[in-house]
Amino acid sequence: MDTTHLARLRFTAGGPAVEGEWTVAATARDRYTEWVGLYSADPNVVVCLIEKTGGRERVLRTWTAQGETVL
Repeated sequence: MDTTHLARLRFTAGGPAVEGEWTVAATARDRYTEWVGLYSADPNVVVCLIEKTGGRERVLRTWTAQGETVL
């Protein structure tokens, strides 16, 4: 089973997403960090770092205005 890594950005919780998907985890982490830096001033933004294997997604990190959650 192949694993891919995603960075997902939502401008409102549960809203439409902008997403990138990579085979290299470091690339997804870099994009996650970049998006947090760019959009951290917006209290509605949610940014997630996700690992996807066999169609199943596992959220590794989530950033909201309340701070970051690492799972």
